[in-house]
Amino acid sequence: MLSKCCLSQLNRDTLQSKKVLMRVDFNVPMRDGNITDDTRVRSVLDSIRFLIDRGAAVVLTSHLGRPGGKEISELSLAPVAKHLATLLGHDVPFLDACRGERVKAAVANLREGQILMLENLRFCLDEEANVLEFAKDLSLGCDLFVQDAFGTVHREHASTFGVTKFLPSYAGLLVEKELAVLQQLFSADVSPVLAIVAGAKVSSKLGILQHLLSHVDTLIIGGAMAYTFLKAKGFSVGNSLVEDSLLSEAERVIAECKTQGVSLYLPLDHIVSTSPSDEINVQVTDSEEIPDGFCGLDIGPKTLACYEDLCASVNLILWNGPLGVFEVPTFSKGTAGVARAVAASSAYTVVGGGDSVAAVCQLGLQSSIDHISTGGGAFLEALEGRTLPGVVGLMDQ
Repeated sequence: MLSKCCLSQLNRDTLQSKKVLMRVDFNVPMRDGNITDDTRVRSVLDSIRFLIDRGAAVVLTSHLGRPGGKEISELSLAPVAKHLATLLGHDVPFLDACRGERVKAAVANLREGQILMLENLRFCLDEEANVLEFAKDLSLGCDLFVQDAFGTVHREHASTFGVTKFLPSYAGLLVEKELAVLQQLFSADVSPVLAIVAGAKVSSKLGILQHLLSHVDTLIIGGAMAYTFLKAKGFSVGNSLVEDSLLSEAERVIAECKTQGVSLYLPLDHIVSTSPSDEINVQVTDSEEIPDGFCGLDIGPKTLACYEDLCASVNLILWNGPLGVFEVPTFSKGTAGVARAVAASSAYTVVGGGDSVAAVCQLGLQSSIDHISTGGGAFLEALEGRTLPGVVGLMDQ
């Protein structure tokens, strides 16, 4: 996908004594100044080590939260720099600025194998506005740019897109892997392919469904969005969440599945109650129908057994989105069951999206999944087939 624009293609002779501007995604969850999940930090360790082991000096840039151009102490990257140093076993000096004379001087003083982390890019409004003067400032003193923040490649910001106008630019090891997985998903070489697309709303996943239909053999639609499809097929869905304005789109997807020869699976039975907060009046239906006064909150045992069989019979599985109200234990069994089925499958498995990744992690199944995407919005936009500016910037080199 990126041909020679990858960090993995560079050798010591190319990197020795070079100063590398590296965009990472350290937008990590914080509580009381401490990182509560360092997955995104760990995901780029290999790229950082690759560079410093080959004699490069590295200038790390990232955003954290949404400060809106204001300097907010709680959103400083200082604690992340400290944690990164612990993970690497290597000094990571932090500079509480991302542009200006102090930054220029610090970059100029960097030596082989050293690392410098700059302050939150979004403390400056020019970052999200992709002001080229800011991108140029970031680039000053550096010899090349490495993009390893897959979670931001869908943004046309100064640090993800603008800098590619000023420096030779390469995909980091993480971004290279994420793009290779996406390429595999959309390749005709792997079959059969199962996509499990779930979540709350059809509106947020419609683009994904439409794009995936020409790349998968089997499609499971789950979560609350399944009830729009069940209603479109004429089933009673009780008080379940339905997007009535998208019933015609659901019908179109159902028809397209038939045209494309894609096997479509919707829930066969349900765990229902009067509301997500009602864990007393819980029932299991024995069919696709949901009684009046009740809403579907999880898949039932027949559905889970069917999905387990499907996971065991394919060569590639893509999973995005929870199968029920995962945050409520009573209605989390379907999502947990699918997580275990995906992990147990001999297929190549790809999981992306907050709740599905959370389910895998909470169950301790990370090591049994072939690829867990760090991308969030970038991963979803890629599944829709949309252009990713941070990747286009690399390919335009």
